[in-house]
Amino acid sequence: MSTNKTASTLPQTKQHFETLDGLRGVAAFAVVIFHFMEWVYTDPSQNFIGHGFLAVDFFFCLSGFVIGYAYDDRIGKMGLRHFFISRIIRLHPLVIAGSVLGLLAFLFDPFGGHPELYSTGRIILTFLCSLFLIPFPTIADRAFNLFSFNAPAWSLFWEYVANIAYALVLYRIARSYLLLLTILSALAICFVAYQSGNLLGGWSGPTFWDGCARVSYSFLAGLLIYRSNWIIQNKLGFVGMAALLLLAFLMPISQWNWQSEPLVVLFYFPLLIALGAGTTPSPRLKALSMFSGKISYPLYMTHYAALWMFGNYYLSHKPDGMQLTLVIVAGVMALTAAAYLVMVIYDIPVRRYLSDKRAGRV
Repeated sequence: MSTNKTASTLPQTKQHFETLDGLRGVAAFAVVIFHFMEWVYTDPSQNFIGHGFLAVDFFFCLSGFVIGYAYDDRIGKMGLRHFFISRIIRLHPLVIAGSVLGLLAFLFDPFGGHPELYSTGRIILTFLCSLFLIPFPTIADRAFNLFSFNAPAWSLFWEYVANIAYALVLYRIARSYLLLLTILSALAICFVAYQSGNLLGGWSGPTFWDGCARVSYSFLAGLLIYRSNWIIQNKLGFVGMAALLLLAFLMPISQWNWQSEPLVVLFYFPLLIALGAGTTPSPRLKALSMFSGKISYPLYMTHYAALWMFGNYYLSHKPDGMQLTLVIVAGVMALTAAAYLVMVIYDIPVRRYLSDKRAGRV
């Protein structure tokens, strides 16, 4: 496959797409708030951020773009082994952190839970499966999530699958074949939405293959955007792009979800990637955008342990509206601070050590 056109039209030195990084953080915060509100509103139509789960599809599309940009011109030289090591160093330390936090929350939840109902062997096996991203949806107290001790890890499982597919097949194929695969995946998205009534699936055993359809289309679409150089220069900046992204998450829940959600995933998110790659944050907001990008993955991978405790607190204490608002606002702030500490104290040092060790510097 030739990428000469793309290489010639994009900067020769690897730039940082700062607005896209910032949007990753906006999506991560949307997921956290969505998970809080899921407990409060069992009727999704009352949830003001009822489509926050679509942030995962945005993550997948952004990942396809970024992986193509970062590796298309060098994976052939670096080889599969080094590619996979690079991805494991980038992604897996926080998979481990999220699993550990999830186990602790399961065992020591002050507001409820029933760890005594499960044998020590079952708990250990579930934890090991979480560490190694092996789907094991067997814990009823965790709603039979694929990864009971860290529910959001289901999307990381599919991220790994997409990275493997990229390294083995996708980076080699011509753009015409990539377009064909993207179209076929779009049909799969439409089928899932029609059959299920929405695109919420992928996190549980019964909806396992929904996750495959979601990652397939969005990752391929992001990769296609990069290879086609579909970058739209604009002056929207970080705030403008964040507002456009939030519109997708704030879209009302309705009986037409099976139509509206595929439209967002198939067309709107790819458009946002193309626009986000073509704008930069203003100097005043550059630091905020960069922080948003940096905190996004730690926040996404560590927040859910606390969500189970919040859920048990909400069910057992039934806080009123004002108290509930204060708890959720404080919870989002506390989880952001905790994610920052995990990033600074654990994730960055571990990744630096592993990278240095790999390079023979330690």
